[in-house]
This record gives sequence, C-alpha cells and structure tokens, in this order.
Amino acid sequence: MKSEEFLRAKLAELLDLPAETEWIEFKQAKNNFSFNELGEYFSALSNEANLKNKTCGWLVFGIKDKPRAIVGTNYRPNRPDLDSLKHEVSKQTGGITFIEIHELQTDQGRVIMFEIPPAPSGIPVTWKRHFYGRDGESLVGLSLSEIEQIRNQADQEDWSAVICENATIKDLDESAINQAQQQFTAKQNTKSDEVINWSHAQFLNRAKITVDGRITRAALLLLGRAESAQHILSPAPAQLTWRLEGEERDYRHFGPPFLRSVDELYSHIRNTKFKIQPLNRLVPIEIHKYDSWVVMEALHNCIAHQDYTLRSRIVVTETVDKLMLENAGGFYEGSPEDYILHDRTPMRYRNPFLTRAMVNLNMIDTMGYGIKRMFMEQRKRFFPLPDFDLSDPDRVKVEITGRVIDENYTQLLIEKQDLELQDIVVLDKVQKHKPITESEIKLLRRRKLIEGRRPNIHISANIAASVGKKAEYIRHRAFDDEHYITMIQELIEKFGGASRKEIDRLLVDKLSDMLTDEQKATKIHNILTTMRRRELIYNAGSRQSSKWILTGENAQ
Repeated sequence: MKSEEFLRAKLAELLDLPAETEWIEFKQAKNNFSFNELGEYFSALSNEANLKNKTCGWLVFGIKDKPRAIVGTNYRPNRPDLDSLKHEVSKQTGGITFIEIHELQTDQGRVIMFEIPPAPSGIPVTWKRHFYGRDGESLVGLSLSEIEQIRNQADQEDWSAVICENATIKDLDESAINQAQQQFTAKQNTKSDEVINWSHAQFLNRAKITVDGRITRAALLLLGRAESAQHILSPAPAQLTWRLEGEERDYRHFGPPFLRSVDELYSHIRNTKFKIQPLNRLVPIEIHKYDSWVVMEALHNCIAHQDYTLRSRIVVTETVDKLMLENAGGFYEGSPEDYILHDRTPMRYRNPFLTRAMVNLNMIDTMGYGIKRMFMEQRKRFFPLPDFDLSDPDRVKVEITGRVIDENYTQLLIEKQDLELQDIVVLDKVQKHKPITESEIKLLRRRKLIEGRRPNIHISANIAASVGKKAEYIRHRAFDDEHYITMIQELIEKFGGASRKEIDRLLVDKLSDMLTDEQKATKIHNILTTMRRRELIYNAGSRQSSKWILTGENAQ
C-alpha cells in the first residue's frame, strides 16, 4: 500500500498535468458511477498504459476536470465495498484486476485513486469481450493496429539469444573468457577453484552465455574476438564509439569483446580532479570529474538495452565538462523516474538473454537499482544528477555532468545530508533551469530551499546564513578565486602565454551559471587584475590584443 505522502505527491503531480492523457482520467463521481463505464475505463487505461510504456494508468474520482479542482466523492463510502470491486471487475476482464484502490482525505474532500496496471505483454485487456482504448480524452474502441501491437509483444524474438550456427568457441577471446570466469566467481560467491576447473565450454553454459555449447549473439558481444564477432553479427555493427568534442577532437571505435572494451573506452575519458570548498571547512574536497562506477553502469546499461536490430553503434561523447551516452532503442520498461523515486523492478527486457549473462558476470543487476544508485552516487559527490533525454523515441541519451553548475546547489548538498532524493531531483531541475510543477515550487519554498518567482526561480543564495556559516562563506569565495588563479598560471606555463580569449575559454564554463555573461567577464577581469597587482603575470601584448605572461620569478 502506498504511503499517504506518496499519494498526495502523486495526486498533485496528476493535477498539475496540462490536460488528461490517454492513461489518466478524472471523474467527479460525486455519489455513484456506472459499473459498466468503470470497466470500460479499466480496459482503456490498462491498454493505453501498455502502449505508452507507463507503469500504470490512473482513474481518479472526486475531481472536476474543467476547471480542474478537487470536489470530493461519496462513491462506495465503505472500504469493504471498494475492495469488492477487484473481484467484480476480474469476472469481466478475464481475471485481470487493478493493483490498488487508494482513498485519500483532502481538505476539499475524499478522493479515490484507481491504480491500473498496464496490459500484460501479448494480452490486451477486454471488458465484456470488447477492447477499449483512448483517443486523447475520449473513450473509444482499441484500434486493430493497437490490438496487434500488444499481441505482438509476446512474439518478439530475443535478438541476443539467437544461435550463430557458423560460430564456434574459437570465435571467442580466451583472455575475455578468463576475465568472465573471475567476475562470475565474484558474483556467484562460487569457490574459485571449482570454477577454474571447469572447461571453457562448461563455464559458458553454466554462466548462461551459450546454449548447450552453441554460440549466441550475446556470447559474441561480450566475449567474441573482434574480427569474428563483427563479421558474424553483421549487419549489426556491434561497436562502441568514444568521441572527444571541443577544442581538441578525437575518436576511437571499440568492438567485442565488450567485457574488456568498456575498460578501454573508459581509459580514454579525461577524468581529472578538481576541488570543492565546503563553507565550514578550511580543507577543500578533492574529487574526480566522473565517478567510475556511475560511468560504467551507464555504459553497461547501453550495451544491455541497445536495440541491435536498428544497426546503430553505442556512442559516448565527451566534452570539456560532460559525458553523453547514447544507445539505440527507446526506454524499454517504464520511465527513469519509476526507478529513481519509486523502486520499480522491471518485468521485461529488450535483450533478456544478454541481460541475464551480464548479471551473471557482475556487470549489471536486473532489479532496477542501477539507475537509482547512479543518482545516489552523484548526490554523495555533491554533483548534478544524471539527465535522461527520451525526446527521440528510438534513442536513449544519458548525460553525466562533470562540473559544478550552481555553487548553492553543491553547498546545500554538503550542508543538508538529510535531504530526500525526491527533493534533490527537483533542486537539480532548478539549477538546470528546467520546469517544475507548482506543487514542487510550494514544497521547496516552504522549506526555504528556493527563491524568486517564475520563470526566475533559483536555489536559495542564503545557504551560508541558513547554516550559520557566514565567515566560512566569505572564505569559500576567496578559495574559489585562488583556484582560478592556479588554473590560469598552469595554462600560461604550459603554452608560454595566453590571450584574454584563451583565458575566457578556460574559465567561463567553470563559473557559476547564476552569473550572467557580463558578470562572468567582469569576474575574469577582476581575477586578472588581482594577479597583475600581485606581480604574478603581466601583459606583453596590447590592450586590444593581450598576451599574459608569467613574471620572471613565477616562470619555471
């Protein structure tokens, strides 16, 4: 049973939507509601939740839709009468029932929230032998193409489980197999001596990578020799690509065995260190731009969930301050928020055989915890949270930021270790200037975590005052300037000099996004002035075309 806090948040989220969707319906149902119409909505919302890849559909009683407002409902006021609906409905829907019926008492009246599961793969939900769906806000018959779309889900072939008839164990990389045995031992808590004594063929069968000694596509992806795997798996490219974009440009392609290729790709990422200065400490926190576990989890997910039938490679794009990981195929089961905030366990996978093999080799888990842990690890590092871009229905993009965007966000995470992940997710949207709902604004404002008015909402700038650390806050600003001074010195020392344009290029992206472009330019000017007055650097060029050089005693 969902908590009252969850239900209130979910109701607020549904009410904030601009309009009803195919998988959400509001009804007043002040005293009664037609049982037959209720069943039609159960069928429609269940089918639409499946087609829209949602974790559930919602039918909410006690809501006036236009204008949307809570008016309360007296539908089946006794709880036993409500619970009896499950049995009554199951008799007309082939045994399929809805998950839960939630009652919520609000200041405006009683609300009933029917949480309806998506139709199972291959089985569209009927009501009295008729298929129902939605066309916008209207209840309609489910179209033939939509019926077939759900039915065909049961017949979808697992691309990764297909046997490659012409492949043998000689097409697999022996060193990759040895590494796989080690990872299998660690995952299964199996005695290493026992696993070592298995032949390669025995190990591959027991780890569910091959089938009765026959080589699967999953085996070639994870453990295949590059030349053999790419030839046998063609036209699927079976390739990971790393691209470096920015002032420097570079790229590398990596083929199977993916078990080892992921490490080679990761080694190309420029994972430098920098410092974060907490308000209440003299010693800064030294941290890498990227957490290795977070990057590898995202990369392993790309491999596991790639739609290889789309003949596309997996791409990792690196810029100066972020990584973008892309794989072909839409987000397969639910939405990222389901795993981040609601601990969802996926019921199905695009590549079940490959997924199971990767679990056995300790590369991923199948409980859905990986995405949430990615967010928790970024939170522990006081960094922006990952971003999922699902705007292209045939691609999933995950962006991992490798810098501080808003110093107030970072300091807030340092000072308030008890913040709920749900609050941090919303604060992360605020620092990235993404839209948030009115209910989220009210909640954060009540907790004094944000300031300003739409569209200029920002994380509270009074963090130092709120934790009683004003003196440390001033020192924090000084430490920041010293950090920028060190960066400029290193740039000049490495290249023998630097123009203002080159220094701007170095620092602009590292300054707070709360500053305007003009404010950033002024801050850099002030830093250079400070360095000149300290006689750390001098301008060997002109006012219009500067060339900053280290002074004699500072030059190496």
